Amino acid sequence: MQIHVLGSAAGGGFPQWNCNCRNCDGLRKGTLNATPRTQSSIAISEDGERWIICNASPDIRAQLADFAPLQPARHVRDTGIEAVLLMDSQIDHTTGLLTLREGCPLDVWCTAQVHEDLSTGFPLFPMLKHWNGGLNWKEIPAADSESFWIPAAPSLKLTAIPLHSNAPPYSPRRGKTIPGDNVGLFIEDTRTGTRVLYAPGLGQPDDRLKAWMRNADVLLVDGTVWEDDEMQRQEVGTKTGQEMGHLAQYGPGGMIELLDTMPASRKVLIHINNTNPILDEDSMERAVLKIHNIEVAYDGMHLDLGGGDE
Repeated sequence: MQIHVLGSAAGGGFPQWNCNCRNCDGLRKGTLNATPRTQSSIAISEDGERWIICNASPDIRAQLADFAPLQPARHVRDTGIEAVLLMDSQIDHTTGLLTLREGCPLDVWCTAQVHEDLSTGFPLFPMLKHWNGGLNWKEIPAADSESFWIPAAPSLKLTAIPLHSNAPPYSPRRGKTIPGDNVGLFIEDTRTGTRVLYAPGLGQPDDRLKAWMRNADVLLVDGTVWEDDEMQRQEVGTKTGQEMGHLAQYGPGGMIELLDTMPASRKVLIHINNTNPILDEDSMERAVLKIHNIEVAYDGMHLDLGGGDE
């Protein structure tokens, strides 16, 4: 199994176009030891040729250009993308489907709730029907008691794990979510036994989710904010991390404390907001993560889980 991080930032990317917080301003001026990041997405493959895109970021065109296997150039029109799998219906995880319209018809795997949001409040499915038939919906079961397989990667057993997070503002279930609005993805390579949990949106971990996390060899999990009131204190937003559906890293019950209890050999934070001090590689917060053996994802990070890591 191979996993390639196409984008590692939260919505808006880093630097965010209209933000002058310490991080964004410092990166632009060259006074911050940090790396630009595009919006969160990963690519998964069992053979390095056929790829499943997990979340279609608004930055997908640049992300595809930066990862050669996604343009194998075998034909006049070609792509290495075999399917798109959506964790939720958030704008920063779905808008890239508009960019992929020239490649329709395209198989899109998501839960019934995500399909509903993308057919009504943010109607990508009906809109893209005008491009060669548009998007072929493949339903993901919104229960972790059922696994599924995508034909492009038949040796990868996939399980969607309902998460306690939040639905986007255009969803009728905003603030009152049900299982299937947000999922994490548990990936098991049946050839090697390697297991990965991908959960870029994780608000409140319950015992069921913790059990799945303990079963993973690699954790790619929510790294949005360092502290729950981070955006309020930096005067760039009014909502807490919890209100947005994200578990903060620092403090009692935070992501660091949670990851310390997990046996995974690699623990990686992804979906990092532009305000998060861990983006500063010289920061105290980054040093804290290093003490806890927690990594910070970056665009282009590649995990070859059948062999060595790059």
